[in-house]
Amino acid sequence: MSPSPHARRGLLAGGVAGLVTAGLIVSVATAEAATVFSADFESGSSGWSKSGGTWSVVSDGSQALQQSDTGSERARQFAGDTGWTNYSVQARVKATAFGSTAGVVALTARAAGATKMYRLSLTGANRVQLEAMNGSAIAVLGGLSQTISTSTWYTLRLTVSGSTISGTVNGTSVGSATDTSIAAGRIGLLTESAAGRFDDVVVDDGGTTTPTTPPTTPPTTPPTTPPTTPPTTTPPPTSGALYVAPNGSASADGSLSNPTTLASAITRVAAGGTIYLRGGTYSFAQTVTIAAGNNGTSSARKKLTAYAGEVPILNFAAQAEDPANRGLAVNGNYWHVYGIVVERAGDNGIFVGGSNNIFERTVTRFNRDSGLQISRIASDTPNSQWPANNLVLSAESHDNADSDGEDADGFAAKLTVGSGNTFRYAVSHNNIDDGWDLYTKTDTGPIGPVTIEDSLAYNNGTLSNGGQAGAGDRNGYKLGGEDIGVNHTIRRNIAYKNGKHGFTYNRNLGTMSVSNNVSIDNTERNFSFDGGTSVFRSNTSCRFASGSNDKIVGNSDSSNQFWSGTNGSRCSTMSGSLTWSFASDGKLVVSLGGRVVTP
Repeated sequence: MSPSPHARRGLLAGGVAGLVTAGLIVSVATAEAATVFSADFESGSSGWSKSGGTWSVVSDGSQALQQSDTGSERARQFAGDTGWTNYSVQARVKATAFGSTAGVVALTARAAGATKMYRLSLTGANRVQLEAMNGSAIAVLGGLSQTISTSTWYTLRLTVSGSTISGTVNGTSVGSATDTSIAAGRIGLLTESAAGRFDDVVVDDGGTTTPTTPPTTPPTTPPTTPPTTPPTTTPPPTSGALYVAPNGSASADGSLSNPTTLASAITRVAAGGTIYLRGGTYSFAQTVTIAAGNNGTSSARKKLTAYAGEVPILNFAAQAEDPANRGLAVNGNYWHVYGIVVERAGDNGIFVGGSNNIFERTVTRFNRDSGLQISRIASDTPNSQWPANNLVLSAESHDNADSDGEDADGFAAKLTVGSGNTFRYAVSHNNIDDGWDLYTKTDTGPIGPVTIEDSLAYNNGTLSNGGQAGAGDRNGYKLGGEDIGVNHTIRRNIAYKNGKHGFTYNRNLGTMSVSNNVSIDNTERNFSFDGGTSVFRSNTSCRFASGSNDKIVGNSDSSNQFWSGTNGSRCSTMSGSLTWSFASDGKLVVSLGGRVVTP
C-alpha cells in the first residue's frame, strides 16, 4: 500500500509506539496514553483486511468506510495486531440501514478470530450494547436504550483493560463488566444484517504497555491524526472542574455525570479551573470563541484539556470556507489548551488572538486555512494589543488546504503578532502552502520576533492524498515578506522534502539568528537567503537527490555545511528513513537511518 504521509499505525512494546508513513517511519515514545493507530480513510482503506460485505470509501462530510449490503449476514474489516491486549478503540459510527431489528453495526476489540471478539454495537432494536462474541454465542455485558437514527453519527469507544470491558456512546456509559474469555486481538468494524459507515478510528494504549512484540514487517497504515496524545490516565480532580461531552446540555451543572457544552463551560470556568473534554466528535457550525477578557492569570491559568485517556475532536465540517469561519478562537489570555483535535474549519482550525497562552499536544488538520494561526483579533486592534508570548508546544498540524491553495499553512504567526511567540517541538507536514509562515506586509509593518525551535517540517506543498495547488509556496519555514526586517530566532529545526525551499528568508531583510538547523532534499534550495544580515551558525544541508545550490547572504562561517553541488561529511549520517517521536515530556526526537539527527 501507499499510506498517506500522516498515516499512523503501531504497537506499544516497552512504551514505544511504532508508526509508519509513506517513506517515513514515525515512532511515538510516551509513558502516557498514546495514539497507536488511527484511520480517517481520506486516502482509502488500505491496511484493513476484509471478510464479507460490500465495502467502499464514500464521502459523508469527510471520507468514510462504508458497508452497504443489509443482506450480508456478517461483514468485517480488521486492522492492528493479534497481540494487542489493553487499549481503547474509538470511532464515529453511523448505522445507515437495518435489515431487521436484529441488525448490528459495531466497533470491536480483541478480535482473536472472525467470530471471537468484544463488540460495542448499535442495534436495530434502538439499543447500544456491550457484547462478548464467541462463535454463535453473544453475551450481553451491558446495554443502553438509545434511538438509533440512520442519519446520525455516534461516537463509540470500547476499552479493554485486563478483565475489564467497558464502552461509551457519545461519552455516556453503555456498561462495564468483567470477562476473561478473550485476552488479546485486533480492532474491527462489523455489520450484521445492516449497512453502516465508519470514520475517525483511533486506538490509544491508555498509558499501558499494549502488545508484546512489534510486527516483523513494516506495518501498513491508514491515516489520521495524531500523534494525538491524551492526558495521563490519573482521574482528574473535581474541584474547579467542568466536564463537557458531545451530548452535554448547556443547562447542565457540568459535573462528570451531568456534562455541559463547551460554549457554556468556557463562560463559566474560573481562573485556575479546568474544562475537561470527554472523548468523541463535537460537531459545530459556528466558531467556538474564548472571548477577549475571558482570562486566567499567570499563576492560575484556565485550562481546556482532553479528559484522561480520551480524544476529543472538534469538527467544523458544517462551516463553509470563509475567513469568518474559524474553529476554536482563543482571544483570551492565560489559557492552556491541551490534547484536542480541531478539524475541517472554514478558516483556521485554532486562531490565537490572545496573549500568554499555551497550546500543547494539539492537532489541527483538514482546515481551510492555516491549522493554527496567531494574529490580531480585529483590524482595529492596536499594535500594543497584538498577541504576544504564546507557546505552541509538542503540537502537530497537517493537511490544511484552502481552495486557492496559497494560504493554508501548518502553523502561522504572521501579519499582526507581538513579540515572544514561540513554537517548540512542533511538527508541520502535508499542508498545501508552507509548514511555517511568518509573513509581514508593508501596510501593517513589522511583526514581533518569533522563535521556532526543535521542530520539524516535511512534505509541505503536497497533501497526504497527493493533492497539490500551483499557487502554494510549499516551503518548510517561510520567514518573512515584503523586505521588512524582523529578527526571528530559528534554531535546531529540520526541513525535509518540502515542495520548494527548506528555510527561506522570503524577503526578510533583518538579522535573524539561524543556527543548528538541518535541511534535507527540499525540492529547490535547502537554505534560501538572498538578502538581509542574518547570522548562520552550525547549519547542515544535505542532498540525496537533485536540487539547487544553497544561497546565503549574511554572516556565515565554517561551522555551517551548505550545499553547492556536493555533500559534506556530515551527510553520511543523514541517509535512510526519517523517524520522529514525541517523548513523554513532549520533546521531539528525529532520526535518519536509525541515527538521531535532532540538532
